[in-house]
Formats: sequence, structure tokens, C-alpha cells
Amino acid sequence: MIDLYTWPTPNGHKLHIALEEMGLAYTVHAVNIRTGEQFQPEFLAISPNNRIPALVDTDGPDGKPISLFESGAMLIYLAEKSGKLLPKAARERYATLQWLMWQMGGVGPMFGQANHFRAYAKDPQPYPIERYTNESNRLARVLDKQLAQHAFVTGNDYTIADIAIFPWIRGSEKRGVDIATYPNLQRWFDTINARPAVERALKVLADAVNPPIDDKQRDIMFGAAQFAQR
Repeated sequence: MIDLYTWPTPNGHKLHIALEEMGLAYTVHAVNIRTGEQFQPEFLAISPNNRIPALVDTDGPDGKPISLFESGAMLIYLAEKSGKLLPKAARERYATLQWLMWQMGGVGPMFGQANHFRAYAKDPQPYPIERYTNESNRLARVLDKQLAQHAFVTGNDYTIADIAIFPWIRGSEKRGVDIATYPNLQRWFDTINARPAVERALKVLADAVNPPIDDKQRDIMFGAAQFAQR
């Protein structure tokens, strides 16, 4: 059994989608990152970087429990465990891993910063908003060009690379990206969004209350409260 420690964020949704697509049994453990549950010792024992998602698989590679954090590593692990969504042929496998790393090193950080400065910063400033909005759109153009040549990110097959990128494209208008202006990206998004497993995954913790963030929650998620945990 897989115990998934998560919250309904783009990185959390990656794992929800992967588990649903792979048909693996899992139990959801909500970690409310607004109230500081990510700093609890029990969670830090699994995810020392105090970030969701994280998992514990009681049936690890050697039949013993294994815990993992970092969503990209978790996607690779689950793909190898299930034998799904990560090609076995070397060329296709490395193409998938390449685009997975592109998401981890580019889309996640840049879209995340755009969202932060546009929606969460106490004192919005033009420079970081422009900087990260522009970079988010540059990455959207890269993806749109790639999808002009392929049905999915790495070819004709749906993989963990698509799963990693998709949740960050949801709500892209919050990052200043209008995907309607990127027709190939829009087509890809609509295709994945309509998948039954994706529909199920997006309902995971969908009832979590997410009112507008207050100053205390902002400090817990982004600011001074994090330093107090050290």
C-alpha cells in the first residue's frame, strides 16, 4: 500500500494523477501547508525539505517500506513500480526524463514564482511580476512548439512527463499565461483534462478549504514562520 502525504497543489496533483493512471492503491493523508502541518516531525521524517508531496510504500523494491520526497523522483519510482508511463526503450526513456527535468527545473519554479508575485506577495512589485510572467510565457512557447510536432510531450505516447507538466498549466491565467494563444498547448491540455483518471485525481482533496490567504498563513508558507522551525 502507498501512503501519500499531499495537498491539492500542482505538485500534489502530479502524484494524484500518476497513481490514478497507474491503477495503484493508495491512501491519502492531507498535509495542510497553510497551517504548518508540513513542519510536523512525523512529516519531516519522510520529507526533510518540508514540502509536499511525499510517500511511503510499504512494499518497496526489496519488499520493505521505502519513503520518498520530490515529485519527479516519485513519478519515476511509481512508473518503474507499475511498469507504466515511462518507456523502456532507451531513446524514448531519456526523452521522457528530459522533459520531466524540464518541468522540475523550469515550469515549476518559474510558474510558481509568477503565481507568487502576482497573487501572494504582500507588496506586488512590477519587476518580479514582469520577469516571471515573461519567463512563464517563454516556457509555454517552448512547449507549444514541441506539441506542434507530437500528440504528447515526447511523442505519440502519454508519459510521466505529461503528468508532471499538466497540473502547472491548470489555472495558467494566474501566472499570466493565456493558453488559448498557444493552440497546440490548448489541444494537449484539453486532451489530458478529459482523461477519466485525471478527472478522478483532480477530485482528491478538492473539498479542502482554500479561502484567500491571510498574513499568518503567508508567513507559514513563504516567510518568517519557516525560519522559526529551524
